[in-house]
This record gives sequence, structure tokens and C-alpha cells, in this order.
Amino acid sequence: MSKQVTTVSEDGYASTTEIRDFSVDIDPGGESAPDTLESLLASYGACYVPALRVGAKQRDVGELGEIELSITGELNDDDKLESIHFDIAVGADVTEAEGEEAIDRAFDLCKVHDALKSDLHAETTFEGDAF
Repeated sequence: MSKQVTTVSEDGYASTTEIRDFSVDIDPGGESAPDTLESLLASYGACYVPALRVGAKQRDVGELGEIELSITGELNDDDKLESIHFDIAVGADVTEAEGEEAIDRAFDLCKVHDALKSDLHAETTFEGDAF
């Protein structure tokens, strides 16, 4: 199985990515659309929230109710992502220890978390005069 997306930039730095029947605009400068790191953090959050729900069920913590995940990405001097911090709030009455069990399991389940490993690097091909 594989996943396929296509990113097109006709000029400048902004691009549109086609994902199945969806289009996502991304602007590295953040002027006309979310920037690349904001998009990465959004994908991380969108993956982590359901993983947290499943992790809570698997660790017998139960239903979490409403979840608010506030994600902060700290940048280094080169404007590259240096660290990520999650602030997690849930509606259910869950102890800190139960929350930690769900959190740890969620990191195991989250596919975006797994993809952030340093040894995952895109293999490439390049074709000039293609259009």
C-alpha cells in the first residue's frame, strides 16, 4: 500500500497539494496560506488526537470526551523546527498517571510521530524540460 499526493507550484514559493479529491494550499512565507511547519504541526495534531483516544481505550483510561491539543513548535535561529510541545486538555476526569499512560500509547500509535524519525529521508528522481 502507498499514499500519493502531488504538489504543484507554477511560480513563486506557494504551492497547491492535491490529496485525493482535496486541495491544500501551503505558502512557506505564511502570507497566503499556512506555512510548511504549521502544516506539519497540524498534521501531527490531526494524527495524535485519534491516537490519544485509542491509546486511552487500550490502557483502560476510558473515553476522554472533548480534546484540545495546543501544539507549539519552537524554531531555531535558522527558522527550522527545533522542538515540539503538546499541551493536552481533555473533558473527562482523568488522573495525571492515567493521562501519561494514554499519552505514551498515543505516541506509539501516531503515524506522523513515527514519520518524524531522522532516518526517514525522501529518495528522489529529477526530470528537466518536463513541461
